[in-house]
Amino acid sequence: MLLLLIPLSFVESLIKERESLRQQTVTEVSSKWANSQEIYGPILTIPVQKRVQPEDGSKLFKDEIHILPSQLNIQGIVTPRKLKRGIYEVVVYDAEVSFSGNFDSIQKVLDQWSDYEVALEEAFLTIHISDLRGIREKVTLQWNDLSKQVSPGSAIPVLIPSGITVKDLETIQPDASNAFAFDLQLQGSEHLGFVPLGKETTVMISSNWQDPSFSGAFLPVDRSVTEAGFEAEWKVLELNRNYPQFWLGNAHTQPLKTSAFGVDLLLPATDYQKAMRSAKYGLLAISLTFLTFFLVEIFNKRKLHPFQYILIGLALVLFYTLLVSISEHTTFNSAYLISSGIIIGMIALYAKAILQSILQTLVLVIILCFTYAFVFVTLQLQDYALLIGSVGLTAILAFTMYITRKINWYALSSEKSTT
Repeated sequence: MLLLLIPLSFVESLIKERESLRQQTVTEVSSKWANSQEIYGPILTIPVQKRVQPEDGSKLFKDEIHILPSQLNIQGIVTPRKLKRGIYEVVVYDAEVSFSGNFDSIQKVLDQWSDYEVALEEAFLTIHISDLRGIREKVTLQWNDLSKQVSPGSAIPVLIPSGITVKDLETIQPDASNAFAFDLQLQGSEHLGFVPLGKETTVMISSNWQDPSFSGAFLPVDRSVTEAGFEAEWKVLELNRNYPQFWLGNAHTQPLKTSAFGVDLLLPATDYQKAMRSAKYGLLAISLTFLTFFLVEIFNKRKLHPFQYILIGLALVLFYTLLVSISEHTTFNSAYLISSGIIIGMIALYAKAILQSILQTLVLVIILCFTYAFVFVTLQLQDYALLIGSVGLTAILAFTMYITRKINWYALSSEKSTT
């Protein structure tokens, strides 16, 4: 059994390697289509400056005031696609996302820095888009009912490392509400995320993807997941975040990132995880099978060669290689049924030849079927895996103690010595 731990460890390494290869494929395909998208904005930035006169002369300090929207509404429709690379599938998507909202009380913000000179005519908006390659259509922003063209790149790279900028906001109204609206046609992979910049942020996303995973700092306040797809709505208030509505300089960069939320469109990637978990039960399968053969030796006084034990053990280890390779082309449950059927059949034919007893072979087959069924149920009931495993092993040990309770082990040793 200790010797068979060596090939069993090789099997676990193989599972990790195949899982890593799948992740590399996902990363490669995503990098060519567009990576996961995280969108937030717009942020209104107003340049300011202040002149101070220290003892060594006058100095001019320049800075920027960043203001977040008072109201931010986001609506999006996500259409997923599956791209294939070899035997692997990668989920990508096309998204149509509409942003709308307004900036209120800009003058009240500026009054808090009244000792600065404000260059209101140089104000600009910045919108964060994590992967600009995903933009499919020209972007036009409506600012106070006027169309504004956007330019690539971010003028505030510390706060927004990747995005687009809207300048020439000559119609900005400091004492009134300034409305904005724009649409984005985006491509992305696996994840679509947002940051709640508004004093009140509302996000509504719908898609025909049947298995979404909602992630990030906030979960939807309302969701509906059916076979036709999902709909989700988030509502985040200013009080739910750890940063204010406006500030001076490059503060609050990290809190912005940690408040992100969104949805993941992922294919179920649990097959390799299930295969790894089943491989961890490999010693259990080997133990029960060897115990059965050992008891056959005792009760029927038939001696098996260690080489025969090794061949049977290698067959049990081979099960996990079959499981991984077949599950890459079909479902995990089907792969488990096919692999266990092959191994049980192979061991049964071999046992019939060496034991020369149909009854003993049938008992062995029943025990193998029970072992693989026990592991399969444990894999499915993930929340109760420890409980089921503990109870099952206790029952197996109790049964073994019961059937071997009257064996005189010293008599077996003396009999072997006499022989």
